[in-house]
Amino acid sequence: MSLDLQTIAVHGGEAAVKSEFGIVDPIHCSSTFTFPNSAAVIALNEGAIERHEYARYSSPNSHTVELKLAALEGTEDALLTTTGMSALTLLFWGLLRPGDQLLFFDRCYHRTRQFCYDYLAAYGIRCRAIPTGDFEALADAIDDKTRLIFTELPTNPHLTVIDLERLTSIARSRGVKTCIDTTLASPINLQPVQWGADFIVHSATKYLGGHNDLLAGALCGTREDLAPIRQLQGIIGAIAAPHTAYLLQRGLKTLPLRIAQQNRSGLAIAQFLAQHPKVKKVYYPGLETHDTYAEARRYLRGGGGLISFELRTDREGCSRFIDGVSIPKIGPSLGGVESLIEQPLLMSFYKASPADRQRWGIDDALVRLALGIEDTEDLRLDIEQALSLI
Repeated sequence: MSLDLQTIAVHGGEAAVKSEFGIVDPIHCSSTFTFPNSAAVIALNEGAIERHEYARYSSPNSHTVELKLAALEGTEDALLTTTGMSALTLLFWGLLRPGDQLLFFDRCYHRTRQFCYDYLAAYGIRCRAIPTGDFEALADAIDDKTRLIFTELPTNPHLTVIDLERLTSIARSRGVKTCIDTTLASPINLQPVQWGADFIVHSATKYLGGHNDLLAGALCGTREDLAPIRQLQGIIGAIAAPHTAYLLQRGLKTLPLRIAQQNRSGLAIAQFLAQHPKVKKVYYPGLETHDTYAEARRYLRGGGGLISFELRTDREGCSRFIDGVSIPKIGPSLGGVESLIEQPLLMSFYKASPADRQRWGIDDALVRLALGIEDTEDLRLDIEQALSLI
């Protein structure tokens, strides 16, 4: 029987009968798991049985969440990691070797860009940024050493939606793997495997956890593709703790409900901002004025709760606006039940040069608003009164 994502979010990956017949999985705090005899150890080593051995490799809590994530994404397997960046860096380290090439679209999280240029490049891995959505440049850049193409979808903070099917078609025709970071979409708004993607990565800290109370990451794909990444994870130890996995499992159960509200609020607030005289430009994929609205209509089930917009003011006026809202709190991250707001110039790009900020589209009066699940009208009225301060 084919199940809806809302049902999968609640029951996917979970045992029908749990410990002591509880409806909720317990938190397994064991750092090690014992064997009844030596024969059981041999059976594990020879692959005759699957079970837990040591919590640096796996635990009951992380395993259950991995099954749930794979069910939500429609993939064979999933890895639960400590953070979204650990999921991505594990993939890069596990898949790439000196001399290999990684291609990525340039509109991406600045720490991803930093890891590519400052760390991968130091080990002889060629990293090349391609203008986002320039598929001719992407195709020209692929050579016999290209192993992976990476992109966010939507991108952060401008919410660009690339033509996913075109990307995977180009990559597959050249024998190159693809990795799609859909942190800003979640599996509720997009399942990249349906369009031929090989790997899906998430910062589970965001929408998947949904309550601003955990750090975790996820990497989804086929069992074969993830096997070397899982082995590397066990060596490094980048696995989420049992309590973190428990919180994430609980958060995932309400993911479709939260995303539905954030989709509604996101579109309503974006439409309000787009017609306000003190707003210069709004970046939201659900608006017809967005550069990649056509792609968003094709690939996304909803626009999500993140909105970026430029104000008709200077750096100081933008700060007055952000200081003037009362419901969203100033801080990084997104996807939680509480709304967050930030001025990227100050939060993430304070030390970047003016030339770099211009290249990456970080206007002095750019605002990134991550909507929670508060009442939409309450949020609109709060934003409206803060706009009167500039």
